[in-house]
Amino acid sequence: MQDANNTMQDANTEPKKLRIAAVGDIHVHEQDTGKWVDFFRQVSEEADVLLLCGDLTDTGRESEAEVLAGELRACSIPVLAVLGNHDYDHDQVKKLRKIFAQTNLQLLDGDFTVIEHVGFTGVKGFGGGFDRYMLGMFGEQLNKDFVQEAVTEALKLDAALSQLDSQHSELKKIVLLHYAPIRATVEGEPEAIHAFLGCSRLEEPLNRRNVLATFHGHAHVGTLEGETSTGVKVFNVSVPVLQKSGYEKPFFLYEV
Repeated sequence: MQDANNTMQDANTEPKKLRIAAVGDIHVHEQDTGKWVDFFRQVSEEADVLLLCGDLTDTGRESEAEVLAGELRACSIPVLAVLGNHDYDHDQVKKLRKIFAQTNLQLLDGDFTVIEHVGFTGVKGFGGGFDRYMLGMFGEQLNKDFVQEAVTEALKLDAALSQLDSQHSELKKIVLLHYAPIRATVEGEPEAIHAFLGCSRLEEPLNRRNVLATFHGHAHVGTLEGETSTGVKVFNVSVPVLQKSGYEKPFFLYEV
């Protein structure tokens, strides 16, 4: 009888929640040694995994990445990240990737990783505009190249989610981006620059692959929360947005 009761209790016990901390646009500078140690320690106490949604460095310099690598020693939980536009500024991405590969930070770029009952994937994304104002593949080659970059990023994300589905269909799916997939989370920014803050092409894979939630940064004067046309939660976790929303230590907690 005791065994039966234990079995019933086990069946009724909810699985442990995975605590996800997310933040974007930390913009680490060369002079930031020591600045982020307390942040990473606190995150490690309050979450099980940390998501960094791009602009890890301020100008994409190798020296800035080395400072971040040193600060990450204070972080005792897995760190998943995508790169942002600032990380590309000095064309040192290969060096940044090499530095981060020696830390507990895993860069996602069209691939995925699994932590407990959650599958994570991510891409940087790109601009292009939203909804009926989304740029089309027309006109000068430079314009076509701009649009093609957004298409490529969306296809990369869709392929990663498809692979995650085929190998781990039972898992909840979380997506990291730098650029926004919907207009709602860039609201507050001047309309004139919306096309450079994200693209609706990134929304399509989220809807098609039944993603649970998506985190991005980039739009510093945007809005914390929105959702796609099918109800996928989207969070703009850029540091300035979190601070504006009252987060003293800028990270957003989400449980799955």
